[in-house]
Amino acid sequence: MSVRLKLTLSYAGFLMLAGGLLLAVVWAFLLRYVPEEIYTPGHRIPGDPRPFPGPDRSDLVDAFAPKAAAVLAFLLVFGLLGGWLLAGSMLAPLTRITSATRLAANGSLSHRIHLEGRQDEFRELADAFDTMLGRLEAHSAEQQRFSANASHELRTPLAITQTLLDVARNDPNREADELVDRLHFVNSRAIDLTEALLLLSRADQRSFTREDVDLSLVAEEAVETLLPLAEKRGLTIETSGDISLTSGSHALLRQMTTNLVHNAIVHNLAEHGTVWVRTSVRSRAVVLTVENTGERLSPQLASTIVEPFQRGTGRIRDGQAGVGLGLAIVKSIVQAHDGTLTLTARPDGGLRATVQLPTAPPTSGG
Repeated sequence: MSVRLKLTLSYAGFLMLAGGLLLAVVWAFLLRYVPEEIYTPGHRIPGDPRPFPGPDRSDLVDAFAPKAAAVLAFLLVFGLLGGWLLAGSMLAPLTRITSATRLAANGSLSHRIHLEGRQDEFRELADAFDTMLGRLEAHSAEQQRFSANASHELRTPLAITQTLLDVARNDPNREADELVDRLHFVNSRAIDLTEALLLLSRADQRSFTREDVDLSLVAEEAVETLLPLAEKRGLTIETSGDISLTSGSHALLRQMTTNLVHNAIVHNLAEHGTVWVRTSVRSRAVVLTVENTGERLSPQLASTIVEPFQRGTGRIRDGQAGVGLGLAIVKSIVQAHDGTLTLTARPDGGLRATVQLPTAPPTSGG
């Protein structure tokens, strides 16, 4: 049976039960409070001092039973018809939600329910479903853009390799060492891109074991690793902060911090630049802030460079700039750790990246 039919039968059954109980009360009243014989005052039989007798209790019962049966029959019909209409009115929002679900299952994520009326359970369900559809539509569009960009980025080194091999085939006298060096460079870039894509996928799937991680120590590790690159470029790295315990993957958090520091080094001033790395503890959160000097960035560019393969015009200086997934990987790692990433352009030039992560839960033995 459909839900509407079940609700209809429930309404009709409840109405019949209430009517039956009411008639039973009337029946009990008749049996208890109506006397066996009923006399009509003011009427006498000649020579008989008693009042003229009226109908007795059995007559009232005989008259009551058909009326009660008629009332129950009316309540049954009324309950079925009224219950059917009432159930249809109650389930109308659910029908709209079901239709929207079918459209979403067929791939139409742009449809919204937009349920009108008061704020009730169905309205909350419809609003939650609309919110879910909006997120799914945005995620689907993001995945399509990512797939298109990834395909383009992966195709580029393959096309370059094919061109180099074709040139070598058509020019046997070409120096082999130069060809090998260029093929090695192109192949290394392709490997770096593939590894970045795998790391991005791992972060999105949250397939890692959580442990307590001190973000300040992770920042020191990243700075020590990239210090030679900073010295080569004539940059200064300043670190400061307190112990900042969070819960997550040490390897992924180290990769996140390394990407942020590497990005700050590469996209800096040509000389006498500075990178600031700080960790701090706030209420129920630990914060990692990486700032760098550099070119002035517009707020629009600062908000879009976190997207995959969005490097920004004029921000690439050499091969150290990566494959365009550094900040995208940072964003995925932060989201996998239930944190937030905020990128803002510094008024004097450069970028400020702020990562906020939940603090590590207290240990049971503490």
